[in-house]
Amino acid sequence: MKFEKFIATTATAVLLATGAQAQDIAVIVGSAQDGFWNMVKKGVDDATLMVEANGGTVNFLQTQNYDNFGPDLVSLVEQAVAQGAEGIAIPNWLPESETPALKAARDAGVKIMSFNAGQSEMGEYDALNYFGSDEYLAGVAGGKYLAGQGAKKILCHIQNPGAVNLETRCKGVEDGAKEAGAAAYILRVPANLDQDMVGTSEAIKAELIADPSIDAVINLAAWAADASASAIDQLGKTGEVKLGTFDMSASVLERISNGTQTMAIDQQPYLQGFLATSMLFANLKFGTELATKPVLTGPAIVDASNVETAIEGVKLGAR
Repeated sequence: MKFEKFIATTATAVLLATGAQAQDIAVIVGSAQDGFWNMVKKGVDDATLMVEANGGTVNFLQTQNYDNFGPDLVSLVEQAVAQGAEGIAIPNWLPESETPALKAARDAGVKIMSFNAGQSEMGEYDALNYFGSDEYLAGVAGGKYLAGQGAKKILCHIQNPGAVNLETRCKGVEDGAKEAGAAAYILRVPANLDQDMVGTSEAIKAELIADPSIDAVINLAAWAADASASAIDQLGKTGEVKLGTFDMSASVLERISNGTQTMAIDQQPYLQGFLATSMLFANLKFGTELATKPVLTGPAIVDASNVETAIEGVKLGAR
């Protein structure tokens, strides 16, 4: 009887453990080679402390690169479902690939949380919420800002053509620049140049040489702004060609502080990771849900007037 009682107690413990595992979630992001996701991961890691304190786990999944991005993301969604995740937090950059996979996950009983990209798609798979910037409004703000600083012709560089969030950003830049009396055009480079500093710098430099009327460049990632800064410097046009970017890094903020970069657009990736992870888990565990949908974490313009505050956040790995 004592042995049977021990078995029953053990079985109960296993059931309790299984119940805790029912709140396991997966957070899926972009390339492990892309430093942007380090800031998102810090938010995810901080939220994971709360998740684990309440009996759940977080599985952070990344693609290796962007070369086979759509299929790789689908594979990670399918992996998360196969591993028993009850919730998935994920951006939707490539709806043609991702939306069917997320619908299948939803149909399998998995709850979806959107962040960073995919605001317009969230209804397709009943996402609980969206945490991120409105990409179009961010682009409009960037185009208007650069035009307000005197830019007349703005180059908007897309490092991964076809990604919905990136295409939407540059469309916003075009519209914002036009509204403010300037012009903008989009430079789409091959996706294999994503994260390629030298190749991207050469591509930007070639555009600046071919069209001397370009007086501003806006990039869609902090690393690409480093590449553009190099191209501008090599041509002796630092200060002549204004430089802006989406997202931030220590080097971006240093240039803003030194006056060699005009601005950056902050979407607060730390908050995206933290809120997407914690709110997804809280819904699964406690049934809580925010009344505000979507929850916008940006855009916010960082320039010489507020750069010092942003620098402190970068030192802590959160901006």
